[in-house]
Amino acid sequence: MMKKVGEKESEMPTKRYLRWSIALASLPLFGMVAAFGIAPDTSLKDVPVQQVILNLDLPETSSSAIADTTFWRQERIQRGDTVAALLSRFEVNNLDAANFLHEARKIKAMHQLVPGRIVHAQTTARGELRMLRYFPGGSEQFLMEKTDGAFKLIEKPIELEKHVQMKSGVIDSSLFAATDSAGVPDNVTTQIVDIFSSDIDFHRDLRKGDRFTVVYESLHNDGELARAGRILAVEFVNQGTSYKAVYFQADDGNSGYYAPDGKNLRKAFLRSPLEFSRVSSGFSSARFHPVLQTWRAHKGVDYAAPTGTIVKATANGIVAFAGWQSGYGNIVILQHQGQYTTAYGHLSAFSKGLRKGQRVSQSDVIGYVGATGMATGPHLHYEFRVSGVQRDPLRVAMPVAIPILAQNMTIFHENTRPLTARLDMLRNTNLGSLD
Repeated sequence: MMKKVGEKESEMPTKRYLRWSIALASLPLFGMVAAFGIAPDTSLKDVPVQQVILNLDLPETSSSAIADTTFWRQERIQRGDTVAALLSRFEVNNLDAANFLHEARKIKAMHQLVPGRIVHAQTTARGELRMLRYFPGGSEQFLMEKTDGAFKLIEKPIELEKHVQMKSGVIDSSLFAATDSAGVPDNVTTQIVDIFSSDIDFHRDLRKGDRFTVVYESLHNDGELARAGRILAVEFVNQGTSYKAVYFQADDGNSGYYAPDGKNLRKAFLRSPLEFSRVSSGFSSARFHPVLQTWRAHKGVDYAAPTGTIVKATANGIVAFAGWQSGYGNIVILQHQGQYTTAYGHLSAFSKGLRKGQRVSQSDVIGYVGATGMATGPHLHYEFRVSGVQRDPLRVAMPVAIPILAQNMTIFHENTRPLTARLDMLRNTNLGSLD
């Protein structure tokens, strides 16, 4: 080998040694790479699994601590349930059950268990009852807590949460059947009737295929329905005619139900003096009188209803007469503003304290259905008179009430447009599903 100029003789062996050392050290690495590249595929299923069981020392817990641990449990009230039956299902021990029943006898709510409501109980593992909570609905909450070995009633204010519900339905047989099917509470149904009572006679005017859409408040306590609240908006389609109402409260505190254009739905007269009943006879120029056995004019409407059914004044007025008249039996005659009077005959009794000259308001109770005078069965004979002449109360045009004032129209529309939008949305959804 030729030696470079200037290269020292002593450096040559050292460099040659380093080159051979690196080459020899690299051979195992190449072998490892080759071995890795040709190794067969290994599956995780072939990997051995070893199960190891170890005994762990748990912390010591006394039996008394376990027995004192409390649990919250709940039971739904069944039809025919008693407090004793509920305590048995909660597995309350005999001593606490006896003491609780002794105190519960003094509380009215425990004698009126409402089927479907939930009862909550806090108990221990050994059957000790610490607390029982029952919400029957409305504004009452029943809470019994064990303090110093005795059960005591705790008065706890109810915090109701407000929700908005939207429901709709179609009349097939009756209004209540339709609202029951749609899950609408009864007090919401009666509100619907009251809202449209000046435009629709729900005794006579309902037809199969009529439909309703309603937006209303529901009040809840701890997630449980307490009661239904006020209707916020409602539409009722009767015989093809749509009636809409929205709730509005003005700054001066006056509130009520109005049409979307601001017209007041509370007209001066109700269409019917009864909330619900079957109409036995309508207005006609002549009918066969069941008592006199002759054909004669029937200048009113007869509403069949059980004896004692409440009769309401259809408008504000003054009692012109309350007593007995031939044919009518017990009758109340009300003088209203202007030329209008109404008469309510065959009553079994008058409202307590009712007398001539007394002022009454629309929907005030003035008497009770009966069968006095010439009547074959309990019913109300109702007459609507204009200048002393009987007119058909189901067809005559009624005086209107005051609408939304002009200065309130802007705020009225701002508050009610979202409600009517909900009605339209739900109605269109239902119509689409029917199509």
